[in-house]
Amino acid sequence: EVQLVESGGGLVQPGGSLRLSCVASGFAFEQHPMMWVRQAPGKGLYWLSTLYVNGATTYADSVKGRFSISRDNAKNTLYLQLNSLKIEDTAMYYCAKGSAFPPIDRGQGTQVTVSS
Repeated sequence: EVQLVESGGGLVQPGGSLRLSCVASGFAFEQHPMMWVRQAPGKGLYWLSTLYVNGATTYADSVKGRFSISRDNAKNTLYLQLNSLKIEDTAMYYCAKGSAFPPIDRGQGTQVTVSS
């Protein structure tokens, strides 16, 4: 059974930073691309970034240059570094297995709130 557990969210001021983590289990983590998505209140699921097995990364234009995706295969953990946060980044953030959107398997999410 695929399990994805996110952590690291919180309340941060505009311009601040957070590092999200996602611990994966139940599948061969190192053999799969992984992604981050988010959902703001009242809005649909929004793709943020994908990290492929070969190390290639892709980002949504809205977060390019501010967010950075990475992984530690030894720890079965996916990360998302969030810098220069904006109020409009407020959302529930999810990690997900695979590269297809919308994802089939995702975690329970971690809340990021950007507010002054």
